[in-house]
Amino acid sequence: MTTLLGRRALLSTALATGTVGAMAFPRGIGHADVPPSQRDPLGSNPASRIVVPFAAGGTADVLARVVADILSARMGTPFRVENRADAGGAFSAEMARAAPDGRTLLMGTLCTAVTNQYLQKDLPYDATESFAPVAMVGEMANVLVVNRNFPARSLQEFVDHCKRVGSYKVAYASAGPGSAGHLAMEYLQSRTGMRLAHEAPGSQGATRTRLLDELLAGRAMVAMDSLPTYLNQIGSGQLRALCVSSANRCFAAPAIPTVAEQGFGAFDATQWWYVAVPSGTRRDYVAALSEAIVSGLGQRASVARIRGVGVQERPGTSEDLFLHIAAENMKWKNVIASAGLVPQ
Repeated sequence: MTTLLGRRALLSTALATGTVGAMAFPRGIGHADVPPSQRDPLGSNPASRIVVPFAAGGTADVLARVVADILSARMGTPFRVENRADAGGAFSAEMARAAPDGRTLLMGTLCTAVTNQYLQKDLPYDATESFAPVAMVGEMANVLVVNRNFPARSLQEFVDHCKRVGSYKVAYASAGPGSAGHLAMEYLQSRTGMRLAHEAPGSQGATRTRLLDELLAGRAMVAMDSLPTYLNQIGSGQLRALCVSSANRCFAAPAIPTVAEQGFGAFDATQWWYVAVPSGTRRDYVAALSEAIVSGLGQRASVARIRGVGVQERPGTSEDLFLHIAAENMKWKNVIASAGLVPQ
């Protein structure tokens, strides 16, 4: 099979020139062309697996099961979900070395595709070379939330207050260093000129419950974190939401305005999920998988399951995913560097 241009060179070009949006998805990136007579996209193959680099029961696990059901129904072969939990989604090198036969898929996140490479040392995979994009699945907004006694009722009032009291005088909490909420707040600070102190005790799972308790008790006054965790308290008035970090308002909380709506320009800082396969997987397999996933995610039953865990469905082709990863690389590399965050 023919070796084609690697994603690293294409991403490097995009990052250097800033022309990501104008890039066309390279024909055969990470794959090879196969004559139509030899195409058998998984139909007669044994069970395939979707590897989730997080524990069972979480958001990524739920989304993987939605995708597994879609592919099992549409590809004519069973797909099972395999959980491989480890810190930050930096999963084992075995996944990156899996045979490129279309039977091993990854349910990845923003961190596995983009931010891990800038925040973690010695990753057991290469963020731009180990995997080929298949499909976008969905995204989740973060929310900037404050205790009801905090002296701000809008993002502009919040920014003005933080600047007035002085740099690092106001502290905010997140689910942990390098989390989507932490990076979203770093991005927001770079756009608004305010500077806040960051507090993030414990692991992400424990921290979210703890953050909610701290906010309700007034021991913490500000947090940037995943929106679904705080919906009930926002709805009851116990906490006040100042903005969501997504480009558009969230279906789960349509009354909460975006950053852009409040005068701070285009802003998009979400957690997102996608499907990928090991590099070298045949192009026709990838096309078949991508078509099945995108089509299945548009069905009402799939949308209901995805929204049930607070995720906005965002079906996208392999081309869409490639361009999204390239754009996110540009953004988060700059944000992480400007925030002075170094690999740990």
